[in-house]
Amino acid sequence: MTTTLTIEELEQSGERELGASDWHEITQEQINLFAEATGDHQWIHVDPEAAAHGPFGTTVAHGYLTLSMLPMLLSEVVSVSDAVMGVNYGTEKIRFTSPVPSGSRVRLHGKLLRTERRGPSVIWHVGIQVEIEGKEKPALVGEVVYMAAGAPDA
Repeated sequence: MTTTLTIEELEQSGERELGASDWHEITQEQINLFAEATGDHQWIHVDPEAAAHGPFGTTVAHGYLTLSMLPMLLSEVVSVSDAVMGVNYGTEKIRFTSPVPSGSRVRLHGKLLRTERRGPSVIWHVGIQVEIEGKEKPALVGEVVYMAAGAPDA
């Protein structure tokens, strides 16, 4: 369920749980497309035959593929209704803590940590954890920073 806030409500929220996204399957096709887009064709990602004999027993998603899914996953958790646009502002302390096997499902759990006003916009920091269905250890943990851009004063 998506929580919808205005920029003012976001700014005044304080620290709060945001909830979890839906589960999303990580397919081999998605991994291959990411490899094509980034030029990272390491065998643990794109060669199922070799990966079957590797350390994970199957191909695994690139850590940066998981990271790149954060805007989509977070949009399922929270939206800012009066933002003119949202901007990826940065990352803090990102760690890839567990491999994501091809065919597994992931979801994001988010917690609003703090906000800061920047003119008509708000910078917001979100503690994130990307969970792997059926696994105790998350795939990714850290903090990401977004900007909810408000309309400039007329």
